[in-house]
Amino acid sequence: MATTVNIHEAKTHLSRLVDQASKGREFIIAKAGKPMVRVVPVEALGAKRQLGFMAGRGKVGADLKKSFEADIQRMFTPR
Repeated sequence: MATTVNIHEAKTHLSRLVDQASKGREFIIAKAGKPMVRVVPVEALGAKRQLGFMAGRGKVGADLKKSFEADIQRMFTPR
């Protein structure tokens, strides 16, 4: 169950409350006894994507450069 703190207490002890929330302890900030917001820890970011993780696992049958040579030439030739 989340702890409820009033807004004045939350302002006074914000650093401590944020530290507790980062360790998984949720809390609710109330104004005049009415719950206003729930403070929860942010989920850890996923691992960074790695380029080349599929290297060598597939094969492109067509010679793409040759197949699109005319199109490539047309895109980069001044008119």
